[in-house]
Amino acid sequence: MVVEREDIAMPRSQRRALTHPDVDEFDLLDVLHALSDPTRMTIVRTLHADPERACGTFPVDVAPSTLTHHFRVLREAGVIRQREDGNRRWTALRLDDLDARFPGVLDALVTAYERQLGAPSPQPQ
Repeated sequence: MVVEREDIAMPRSQRRALTHPDVDEFDLLDVLHALSDPTRMTIVRTLHADPERACGTFPVDVAPSTLTHHFRVLREAGVIRQREDGNRRWTALRLDDLDARFPGVLDALVTAYERQLGAPSPQPQ
């Protein structure tokens, strides 16, 4: 398990560790649960089009604390990886890891969700 620091709003001495499960720890039901929320699907769709983004740049309308919760659910399920670079946190989709464990599942779910919305995926910036 990879461990990094969490909660950028806190002083560095009080931050919790970011946890990222190893590929062999991924559980399909955890991944499906993580993808069951429209805000989290927006995050995933955005990353599907743009491989890495700063945390405050996602097109979602939720409070920062709620966004932190959504990132945690996605990260702990293995859907995203986060890293800190200075005072910014970057988020990336773990598509290769997910495909290694559950081939084609994420692409199929994103495609189905976009069909349901009747909208194309977000374009890279």
